[in-house]
Amino acid sequence: MPKDISFKREREKALVSQMIALYCKKKHHAKGGLCSECAALDAYARERSDKCPFMATKTFCSNCRVHCYKKDMREQIRQVMRFAGPRMVFHHPVAAISHVVETKKEKRRLEKEAGI
Repeated sequence: MPKDISFKREREKALVSQMIALYCKKKHHAKGGLCSECAALDAYARERSDKCPFMATKTFCSNCRVHCYKKDMREQIRQVMRFAGPRMVFHHPVAAISHVVETKKEKRRLEKEAGI
């Protein structure tokens, strides 16, 4: 596996883990780690990222044409993203700003491919 893909995969896993940790701390009042539900979601998200065949070309799972999460896990990760996403700018500003920039670039690229 090329070095840049493994770096990208690790960066994605770290970002998702940060978001889950923020969600767990604020919603489940977990101290010193994740609650069992959030730990299971984190492990699942990391496993899905490890097995992603589109890592070389995708930016984020939300932009992917194949959604590989099980329905219940997909709903859980959506809740985490909805809650943690806007708050990331206060807790991990560089990651949050980078995410916004990459999302905008991907949106433009997809629109260009679609001929919009």
